[in-house]
Amino acid sequence: MGGIEVFGVIGFAVAAYAVVANDSIQTLGTFLASNSKRPWWVLWIFASTILVAVVAYGYISGAGDVAYDRLDKLSVLPGEGDRSGTFVPGIQWWHALPPLVLLVMTRYGIPVSTTFLVLTLFALSGGSATEGVLQSMLIKSALGYVVAFVVGVIIWIVISRTFERWVFDTKEELPWPYWVMFQWMSTTFLWSQWLMQDLANIFIYLPRDVSVISGETHVSFDLTYVIGGTILLVVIQAYIFATKGGEIQKIVQSKVNTVDVRAATIVDVFYGIILFVFKEISNVPMSTTWVFLGLLAGRELAIAYVAHLRNKREAVRDVLSDAGRAFLGLIISILLAFAMPFIGTGRLPSF
Repeated sequence: MGGIEVFGVIGFAVAAYAVVANDSIQTLGTFLASNSKRPWWVLWIFASTILVAVVAYGYISGAGDVAYDRLDKLSVLPGEGDRSGTFVPGIQWWHALPPLVLLVMTRYGIPVSTTFLVLTLFALSGGSATEGVLQSMLIKSALGYVVAFVVGVIIWIVISRTFERWVFDTKEELPWPYWVMFQWMSTTFLWSQWLMQDLANIFIYLPRDVSVISGETHVSFDLTYVIGGTILLVVIQAYIFATKGGEIQKIVQSKVNTVDVRAATIVDVFYGIILFVFKEISNVPMSTTWVFLGLLAGRELAIAYVAHLRNKREAVRDVLSDAGRAFLGLIISILLAFAMPFIGTGRLPSF
């Protein structure tokens, strides 16, 4: 198949749907919720245009790397010194299983981290070449949750008594037109930052050219793979938008004011800023899900305890429930990463 393994194709296709269905809703969820009265295809065209632009920008500016450096540490060529070659991931049937598990968990509305569920297996099965990658992913993601939680608490302590209460009291009124413009702008920023982080979770299944110069690794993808993958993502998005986001969307809708364009704009802005900062810190993959849940957790607690717009105990239960399901997803990811290679080869991956 032109260098693409059968299970690589399956893994890519399933991961494309699973990642978009699970993670993108955490990014576009407030956008969908606050624009639910608009035709779904209008929202789809908007989001898909940004998707195509981000992929095209990554391919052009990154010399073919649409994963924005996130796969550098998971695309290691043998040997030392300057070298180049084609990296074909040794995709086996068990590599395609995590996205299938993600589909099931998405069906039940579990906000699992696709970064951990998909990339953990590759990080552990790479031997000494990928040693330490999983630990780095865990540390960066945990730090992302903490930072997002603190930002959520601080920001919404400041604005919940005024801004959130104003939104809550005027939720039946039509917002001024400029709020719609602000939200579409903030969604453009957030959606692009999420794509730069999570496209790696999909394209990891495809062969890629790797060059190492002075210790710096560069990854690039064949244009045919990029075009085909982008078309598939756009088609999948059409289904997700037509079904109003599916089960994961309920997590967004359960939060205070998230269906209001004004509140949704503020959430998107700070979520996007946090993703941007962590993207610039290092090219280690991280869980955008943990960042999302951390921000919402800090926000909901601040709203409950400061603005009193929801029951305090209910807010705490909500936060603990989201965190617990995310932790469950991490445990499942690690268990799969150890169990699948053992079932297929009789050997445990190195950690």
